[in-house]
Amino acid sequence: MLQRLALCSSLRSRSLQANVCPLPVTHSPGKSAAHRSELRQAKRIVVKLGSAVVTRGDECGLALGRLASIVEQVAVLQNQGREMMIVTSGAVAFGRQRLRHEILLSQSVRQALHSGQNQLKEMSLPVLEARACAAAGQSGLMALYEAMFTQYSTCTAQILVTNLDFHDEQKRRNLNSTLHELLRMNIVPIINTNDAVVPPPVPNSDLQGVIHIKDNDSLAARLAVEMKADLLIALSDVEGLYDSPPGTDDAKLIDIFYPGDQQSIRYGSKSKVGIGGMEAKVSAVITSAFTVKSALWALQGGTSVVIANGTDPKVTGHVITDIVEGKKVGTFFSEVKPAGPTVEQQTEMARQAGRTLATLHPDERGEIICRLADLLTEKKDEILSANKRDMETAASSGRLSQPLLARLSLSTSKLNSLAIGLRQIAVSSRDSVGQVLRRTRVANNLELEQITVPIGVLLVIFESRPDCLPQVSALAIASGNALLLKGGKEAANTNRILHQLTQEALSLHGVKDAIQLVSTREEVEDLCRLDKMIDLIIPRGSSQLVRDIQRAAKGIPVLGHSEGICHVYIDSEACIEKAVDIIKDSKCDYPAACNAMETLLLHRDLLRTPLFDQIIDMLRVEQVKIHAGPRFASYLTFSPSEVKSLRTEYGDLECCIEVVDSMQDAVDHIHKYGSSHTDVIVTDNEKTAEQFMQQVDSACVFWNASSRFADGYRFGLGAEVGISTARIHARGPVGLEGLLTTKWVLRGEGHTVAEFSEAGSMKYLHENIPVPQRFPS
Repeated sequence: MLQRLALCSSLRSRSLQANVCPLPVTHSPGKSAAHRSELRQAKRIVVKLGSAVVTRGDECGLALGRLASIVEQVAVLQNQGREMMIVTSGAVAFGRQRLRHEILLSQSVRQALHSGQNQLKEMSLPVLEARACAAAGQSGLMALYEAMFTQYSTCTAQILVTNLDFHDEQKRRNLNSTLHELLRMNIVPIINTNDAVVPPPVPNSDLQGVIHIKDNDSLAARLAVEMKADLLIALSDVEGLYDSPPGTDDAKLIDIFYPGDQQSIRYGSKSKVGIGGMEAKVSAVITSAFTVKSALWALQGGTSVVIANGTDPKVTGHVITDIVEGKKVGTFFSEVKPAGPTVEQQTEMARQAGRTLATLHPDERGEIICRLADLLTEKKDEILSANKRDMETAASSGRLSQPLLARLSLSTSKLNSLAIGLRQIAVSSRDSVGQVLRRTRVANNLELEQITVPIGVLLVIFESRPDCLPQVSALAIASGNALLLKGGKEAANTNRILHQLTQEALSLHGVKDAIQLVSTREEVEDLCRLDKMIDLIIPRGSSQLVRDIQRAAKGIPVLGHSEGICHVYIDSEACIEKAVDIIKDSKCDYPAACNAMETLLLHRDLLRTPLFDQIIDMLRVEQVKIHAGPRFASYLTFSPSEVKSLRTEYGDLECCIEVVDSMQDAVDHIHKYGSSHTDVIVTDNEKTAEQFMQQVDSACVFWNASSRFADGYRFGLGAEVGISTARIHARGPVGLEGLLTTKWVLRGEGHTVAEFSEAGSMKYLHENIPVPQRFPS
């Protein structure tokens, strides 16, 4: 069985090693981490495995698969050069399994001898004393650990301790020396309380300033501080600490626990397995079973603490490495409490204020947007000053490319253009929320309406574009949505002042909290896990950012596109002037834009024609680097560098040229290598153009027009939150309407379904009632 477990888990160990950050060079004990991200620097780590983690659900025997995945993670971290220690439960459960088996076998033999041919009587098991179970199970538990760690070429050593080993100064020094020597030799100590001889815990027996060893939970805390560990990971069968007993309706997981937050904690029942339990788990780092006071004891000793779930099959295989990576797992104990609210609190504040925003009169929402537009011009000096600081920091760091620096930069003209765009949004917002799309008379005095409503809470993540903040904020206000903003740190100063002005405008009608700027050290991946709080994620940035968010989002829809591989197909019946102008504009107007041309498809008949020569000459003049597709390269004696992939978004003055035999071949190429963003045909043949536009399955399909027209502003949407290549909800440039959904409203007079049965008096009418045109001509 151990060999099978090792084979199953060995395939994951390489990916775990790749995902966990390299070991820090130095070890600086004595100060706990202030933020989760600092856990990546943890060198000495204690992992506490609770009874519920190690044992099976029937409380008899070990959970071998779960234990194997935990061993794998510990071994991976150990092999990186970290110093790992395990404080384990499980001896009682393992011993109980062995003793039950022996007792049942013994009873079966005795009954067979005494009852002869008679049927065996029902056998009952005596209550097994925990200390006897521990004595019977300890050797087998250690043998199992040793066999599992051997699969990863990792050596282990067993240490059994009692309370006296910490309170007797000589024994304490001996224990400390032994552990340090084992760590020096790259051995993983497996530590357990000697449950076979340990006395029952005495209530309130903790010494002044010293935690009493009552079980493996308190042992883990004492050991972590004694060994100056950087991190204590306590795995149990709950997600972490809750503000109410886990499982109750109002229970919320506490992401970060700070000193002084004891009043926010309530506890449930003990674990049924082993000697400790969740009550003790909280007191594993504190001096009392029902408070969180002595979590401070571990923190003050310099050890960071995370309590997490080690039994959930969805996370068990990476829970330890995720914690070390600084991911938002379980409850993290920190002595540093940020000045502002947590991101969860910000989201809740935004949702509550957003509901009020949605109920405002359209004119009131328009007034907020117009006030924000005014503030952009009134406070331009403050905005530009903040932007200048960001630009100077970015330029000195050298981390941003020239196109990204251009996006980061603001100017007076940009702010004026933003203000004009916001006022356009304010006008269009008057017919957004509450618009009746359909009205049906279901029966007499029973009318059904489908009306537009906000989506809820939006999370917009954007890079290097501070002008995105007021644009997206205005669209959120117009559509009545709450908004959570996460900008890049390169624009921190600019984003801060723009958000302050946005909240000032929102205060006009008492909805200041509807738009929140996440300024804490929240990782994007952690934000994407707030599936119960966020309704839609909109990434604005590089294709890599979009892909990362799409991969990280768990249960939250993502509106956007990961790539903008746009094609321009030049048909054999294309006009020379149109073709050259469209290619030039599509590629050279703004090469970094997602709607810029990346691949030029040429009909085969155009090769060695004046049109072909003019296209090549224009691209050379514009300094566009050409990559030849396989077929195009075959026609040339001396071709440009052959393209590595036909599915490439260059984002610069580069493009691929490929040859196709027909319009249908162009369509097939686009479907195979495109990203469903924007694709163009240039031709004077209307029939060919109509076939192309009908067949190409992209968000935007153009005839004799530049791909750069794929933009919300150019479409007359006022502004856009992004371009979506998804097949559901919104597609293409997404403006105000794309941030709305619908709900059904039924108005009756005491109607019941029973009235419409065969014996009832009511009949369905299902008559459509005309709805006034939304935009009168």
